[in-house]
Amino acid sequence: MPWRAPPGEFADPYHVWLSEIMLQQTLVAAVIPYFNRFLEAFPTIADLAAAPSEQVSGLWAGLGYYARARNLHECAKRVAAMGGFPADIGQLRALPGIGPYTANAIGAIAFGIPALPVDGNIERVAARIFAISDPVPGAKKQIAAAAGRFMDDRAAQAHPGDFAQALFDLGATICTPKSPSCLICPWQAGCAAHAAGIAASLPARAEKISRPGRFGAVFVLFDEAGLVGLRRRAPRGMLGGMLEFPGTAWDRRAAMEALDPDAMMQAAPAAADWREAGEIMHVFTHFSLRLRVLTGQTRCLPQGLIGLAPEEAELPSLMRKALDQALTLRA
Repeated sequence: MPWRAPPGEFADPYHVWLSEIMLQQTLVAAVIPYFNRFLEAFPTIADLAAAPSEQVSGLWAGLGYYARARNLHECAKRVAAMGGFPADIGQLRALPGIGPYTANAIGAIAFGIPALPVDGNIERVAARIFAISDPVPGAKKQIAAAAGRFMDDRAAQAHPGDFAQALFDLGATICTPKSPSCLICPWQAGCAAHAAGIAASLPARAEKISRPGRFGAVFVLFDEAGLVGLRRRAPRGMLGGMLEFPGTAWDRRAAMEALDPDAMMQAAPAAADWREAGEIMHVFTHFSLRLRVLTGQTRCLPQGLIGLAPEEAELPSLMRKALDQALTLRA
């Protein structure tokens, strides 16, 4: 992992912070190329702080949970003004976008502060070691409190960063969500869940609530040069500051088939021979979204749209799906 320091050294707090923000709700394999791109564009936190917000959101495109990019930029400005990250858990928690977990991760890994960052991997290890059978998310506080007992270990006190990362790796490679490798686990002898034969079932999960559906339409317009017309969303709110195609509001009441054709076409950015390119589906945290994709051709893009080559547009995953769907008619 490119953000980790060589043995015996403290990691750069900028690298730890950047990786931890990116790793929220995102897998390591997906984060690594984004992390490398950010460091190439912004070698220091001062570089990130001085960058235009559009550049930051553009490089973040496709990583999801876009409020993270806004908080990342605001935090960079604050830290740059302070002259660097504070080596104090309370001061770290006061920074934008940094909660208890991230503050503990930066403190332990970058500054050697004896604090335990409880991520999903450590949560799973703790739930199994102490055989906590209450379902999450309700049991998260109970599991975090139990995980705190790991810090009684002398190694945790002496090398908190190494200890935390060892626990991350234990959960990621041995104490895995499914089919944990208990027979090679160094903590097998002290694991209550293994002794009871219930390790694979923990942590228990509460029954999932189905997501409500929303519906809408999106317009992908090309000009004679092959540029596609985009606009930038408002800086706050869902997909804040990201590029998008013009489209309708995302209706939480109507079904896709009930979309009013006249109302839908009022959202079109220009008069064109609009053709149906199909539908796309995207799942957000709190709802699922189905969009009809319409594509058209015009001589010049109308005022208010940004013309970009399709391969150069830094788009969030939803809009990338819409573009890919529209391009099927141009193949």
